[in-house]
Amino acid sequence: MKFSTSVTSSRRKNRKAHFGAHSEARRKLMSANLSKELQTRYGVRSMPIRKDDEVVITRGMYKTREGKVTACFRKKFVVHVERITREKVNGTTVPVGIPASSLTITKLKMDKDRKAALERKNRNKGEGAKSGDDAAMSNVD
Repeated sequence: MKFSTSVTSSRRKNRKAHFGAHSEARRKLMSANLSKELQTRYGVRSMPIRKDDEVVITRGMYKTREGKVTACFRKKFVVHVERITREKVNGTTVPVGIPASSLTITKLKMDKDRKAALERKNRNKGEGAKSGDDAAMSNVD
């Protein structure tokens, strides 16, 4: 059932918006869930995927395989993960494109923008679970 009058529920318009999206909008569309451990640490459920994140594939033929993201192709809505390749008929190996929705991020590549985004998206701001460093150091010893 439609609740908001400002948003369309038309399949045609939604497909046009999705496949005709500009690069910055595609970045947000290519988000992946964080692992349960990262969700509790940062209070964030998902993040846009980027190069050098470590991921585990959760759906499809390569399910349960892990690796580092080597490339994100916004134009094709796919992500290349290291060691996920297939052999072409002529013998060359090519990376397999995996949809971002089929991935779970297990380790984030941190920089100041990513840190700011996590602070902004954090759902348990008042509960002191803001700092990821405290949670990371709690299990040391």
